[in-house]
Order: sequence, then C-alpha cells, then structure tokens
Amino acid sequence: MPELPDVETMRRYLQATSLHREIEAVDVHSDQMMEHTSVQELRQALIGRSFDHTCRHGKVLFVALDEGSDDVLLLHFGMTGGLAYFKAMGEEPAYDRLLLHFANGYHLAYYAMRKLGQVEVIDDVERFVRERGLGPDVLDPAFDLATFKELVEGRRVMTKAFLMDQHTVAGIGNVYADEILFQGGIHPRTKINRLDEETLEGLFHAVKDVLEQAIACRAQPDRFPDTFIAPHRHEGGRCPICGAELERVKVSSRTAYYCPECQPKEG
Repeated sequence: MPELPDVETMRRYLQATSLHREIEAVDVHSDQMMEHTSVQELRQALIGRSFDHTCRHGKVLFVALDEGSDDVLLLHFGMTGGLAYFKAMGEEPAYDRLLLHFANGYHLAYYAMRKLGQVEVIDDVERFVRERGLGPDVLDPAFDLATFKELVEGRRVMTKAFLMDQHTVAGIGNVYADEILFQGGIHPRTKINRLDEETLEGLFHAVKDVLEQAIACRAQPDRFPDTFIAPHRHEGGRCPICGAELERVKVSSRTAYYCPECQPKEG
C-alpha cells in the first residue's frame, strides 16, 4: 500500500511533469473511487484548467488548480495506485482509472489494480484533514518531539498500532512501521507507554529518518540502505544486522516482521 514516502514520490513526479499544462479532456474509466464527486463535477472542475501546485498530508495527495479556481483534486492511492505521465496513447498503464489529456499532447493516468483509492474534488485541504480526523503529518516541520510526546501521553496501545493509526499520526503504514521499529530496536508488540524517555526519543527520530531516507530512495526497496529490514520482509528473510531469521506476529490484524535478536520482547 502506498505510504507517505510513496505518495511524496508521486507528488514530486506530478509536480515535475504535469503542472501548468492545460487539461483538454478527462476520461473516467471507473467511477467506483469517486464516492463524493460525480464524473460531471470532475470534468467541470478540470477541463480548461491547469494544475498550479501540490501538497500532501500523510498518504493523501492534493493538487490545486490554477488561479481563478478554488478547486483541489484529491488523490488517495489505496492499495495499488500510482501515476504515469506519457505521450503516445497505447503507452498508458494497465488499470488506468482516470486519464487526463493535456494540450501539449501528453497524458496523466491515475492507475490502480484494485479499486480501493479515492478521487475527489474539494475546496479546502485543511477542512478535509480536520473533518477526516487525520493526525499531523509526521514530516511536517511543526511535528516535533514535544508534539510526539503529547500524542503518546496516556496511550497504552502497542507501539506499531500507535504508529499506524492515521488519526494519531498521518503517513505511516505497515511496511514503514516495521522499519521504524527495527531502527528503534523496539518489539512491535511493546506498549508505547512502556518506552522510556530515551527509547521514545529514538523512536521519534527513527520516524523522521526512515521516511526521509525512503523518499531519498524514491520509495524503491532495492535502493534502501543495507541496514533496512524492509527488503527482507518475506518468509525466510534475515536481519540485515545480525543475520537472525525474521519472525512474524500479528498487530491490529496486520503482519509485523521483526528481528528477535535486535528487537527483543519485553519480559
């Protein structure tokens, strides 16, 4: 599932390819992901306009339209979504659900093998974030250690569950939660209220460091540092630090991979 580094990579991709290009036509090949916006409303908002700038909150990408419009295109990529910018028709990706045609002869496709994403036109990003109850974006410069500690205070959930709760902090999913815990040396089932001050501070810095490194690698596991556990999250995978075979455990109905040596269980 696309997590914060994947969505940030796609944001930069769209920013580099698709800004300030007039949208001539909009093809919707599946409207199942458009629960709150009709096809007609989408076309009315986009055709004749161009994208002006982008922003992201957690796993959600927002693309603002040019001056004179308050509309913002919202893209959530579900489990399998992505973007592709291309010129020749016939090069479009499989499972394209939304296809934008630009006046320069190029096209932008939103694709998703599984129809679990979201496409919507909104007029206020901050209100959307507030109404959906999303927590702070973990890479927002304002998200500092003091804010992190405030969110932790009074919580008694497992640390992995805390990291993945989008209403608490926005952007972290299953894969990067495992990586953050590995880098912090924390067992995924450790209750977050059991972490001492030093470990909690290390967890905060691991959140920032892991996500920033993943973005620098364009969210491609084969580019990750040799010390990352993510490329080894499979049956028979081994710890990149000590060589121990990774183990699995369920946390909030999700499978967590961890090293039993580097992330010992409490007690």
